Amino acid sequence: MLETFSNYNPILQSLIAGLFTWGCTVLGSAFVFFFKTVNRKVLDVMSGFAAGVMIAASFWSLLAPSISYAEDNGYGVFSWVPAAIGFLLGGAFLRLTDAIIPHLHLGEPIENREGPETGASRNLLLFLAITIHNIPEGLAVGVAFGAAAHGLATENTLMSAIGLALGIGLQNIPEGSALSMPIRADGNSRWKAFNLGQLSAIVEPVAAVIGAAAVLSMQAILPYALAFAAGAMIFVVVEELIPESQTNGNSDIATIGLMVGFTVMMILDVALG
Repeated sequence: MLETFSNYNPILQSLIAGLFTWGCTVLGSAFVFFFKTVNRKVLDVMSGFAAGVMIAASFWSLLAPSISYAEDNGYGVFSWVPAAIGFLLGGAFLRLTDAIIPHLHLGEPIENREGPETGASRNLLLFLAITIHNIPEGLAVGVAFGAAAHGLATENTLMSAIGLALGIGLQNIPEGSALSMPIRADGNSRWKAFNLGQLSAIVEPVAAVIGAAAVLSMQAILPYALAFAAGAMIFVVVEELIPESQTNGNSDIATIGLMVGFTVMMILDVALG
């Protein structure tokens, strides 16, 4: 099966990987059919775990290959430049997205919504918040598969890209339930909660295809694209996931969740890469 997958076009590989990560969100969202609410401590551990996965993926799967590619392609002592520029642009992109799209972070009252003024419902605002931070996850997957194609980045092998998709998919399972169950707890039907939960990740296969296509069509942007995805993910971690996990009296266990997530992603990347 792996040999067959390796023969696919990188864009198709990215689409399949993006569909996999979306499918993991579908699985997590389906928990709403079995539970009406989720314990706040569990939610905080989930957020911490997701943060750990994304931090580890940002370095091993994205920043390190960005620097390695620059070193191997004539950047010399300036091999840090693409990583630094791309990383900052990724964070700026997410900040801009936050500013122009109204959204509400999990656990926050609707009065704390961010972005432009809107009359959108709490459910829609929660949905938009999760959707925003799924965009860089999809981009990261696509860029990784694009980089792995034809040996564009020595540290980004196909197995490393698969490891990144597995790690992001793994943290998407609790993420899906973290959105669908609060929506259900607000009195909405299970189907509505499920659909909002799983649809929040439908952007991932789309972003994955865009990321792969960009890298394959413009090889020169590869180190910048890798770092861009890393910067966008770190912005999400610091601006959303860590604060969400640390403000409800569960900081210790949420931190342990982060460390476990980091370790799992590190093992996946090193073992498969």
